[in-house]
Amino acid sequence: MRVVVTDAEVTLADVLSLRLAIDEPLSAGSELVLRQRGTSVEHRLALGATAARARDATLAFSLAPLPLSPGRWDTYVTQDGSRTRLHSVDPGFSLDHIDAYALSRRTMSYRAYRTRNGFLALKVDEAEPVAEVRAVWFREGRFEVTGLLAYTGLDDDESRHEARLSLRHDASGTALSSVATVQGVRFHAALSLCDLCDVAADDPGQPTAWAPSLEIDDLPAPLRLASRLDDVNGKRRRLHYPATKVDGVPIRPRYTADDELTIEVGG
Repeated sequence: MRVVVTDAEVTLADVLSLRLAIDEPLSAGSELVLRQRGTSVEHRLALGATAARARDATLAFSLAPLPLSPGRWDTYVTQDGSRTRLHSVDPGFSLDHIDAYALSRRTMSYRAYRTRNGFLALKVDEAEPVAEVRAVWFREGRFEVTGLLAYTGLDDDESRHEARLSLRHDASGTALSSVATVQGVRFHAALSLCDLCDVAADDPGQPTAWAPSLEIDDLPAPLRLASRLDDVNGKRRRLHYPATKVDGVPIRPRYTADDELTIEVGG
């Protein structure tokens, strides 16, 4: 049996919606199998039979009731004792849909995507509120950043929220802050690089790492600045922002192993 996914999407209600092209009808007892990489844990979902001459099928499954732990899940169809891994021609990536999906407060997030080898898979993550970074740059002696508030439940409207950008050096407990602009779920923040250099001057030659966060009065806890919504993992290796120097002190934004933004000063 040959099965190809022509359209795959996890809706805003966490429903996996699939359109399949099939070379033979689905029979009673057919199942969709989700298999987690690394653990081989499986969950089976009944498909039901299609019409005798059907060459396509539309399926929908609610993911929220399933005990899917964080990780990547491969997809298969079983029929008449045989198992077929699902090929996909849908890239499964839409930045607009990702932004819309991140507007709701969630505890888990689900995304359907096509693997490097052309198969359908699900990516499951814990969804904690975060300030999703979209752009970082240096201008006129300032560090600036813009992005989207993800999984906070705030409305995507024109309302403004009181907010502050905070940079903290955990080793010393030193913190710097400046006023940030938050309108709806979009944010922009800037902080003087001279302030960072003044602190770095107290310990020349030793690089310091500063963790930026966004403090918003309408939210109970600060939001770490990170980049997790897209399909680029391992940004510390793959994404490098240009560095700058202020009074001879090098400053560079980088990502941690958890894809959280950090500012490295000195060294």
